[in-house]
Amino acid sequence: MERTTQMLTNLRRVMRLYDAMLRPICRRHQLTVMEANIISFLHNNPGRDTAADIVELRMLPKSNVSQAVDSLAEKGLLLRRQDSRDRRRLHLALTPAAGPITRDVDEARARFRRQLFHNFSPEERECFFQLNQRLADNAETQREE
Repeated sequence: MERTTQMLTNLRRVMRLYDAMLRPICRRHQLTVMEANIISFLHNNPGRDTAADIVELRMLPKSNVSQAVDSLAEKGLLLRRQDSRDRRRLHLALTPAAGPITRDVDEARARFRRQLFHNFSPEERECFFQLNQRLADNAETQREE
């Protein structure tokens, strides 16, 4: 397999593994994968609490994020509050009712990391994270040019 194809295929496999690990949580808590991803994002990224942050950092479609945010608010798992300086901007916060979900997501994320990095030494893991960051930096730089 050509290396670019292999790299893109591998990225998709990793994302599919993560989504597969979220599915039991989704069934247990009656959520969509998108809703679980939003809960996970808000729980794990303090200070990045707007729908725009989710769209930008998770690279998810804006319309899907908006729909899932509405659904989570209706389910009582999420609150929206206006920014004090920019009324058009809404900050999102998980409610205490999301606590059992965030605990399940934390466990799934830990399992995901264990499975993904099985048979990696600590040095190999660190090397992976450094190289991965360089790839992301290069992609961002090239996107801006």
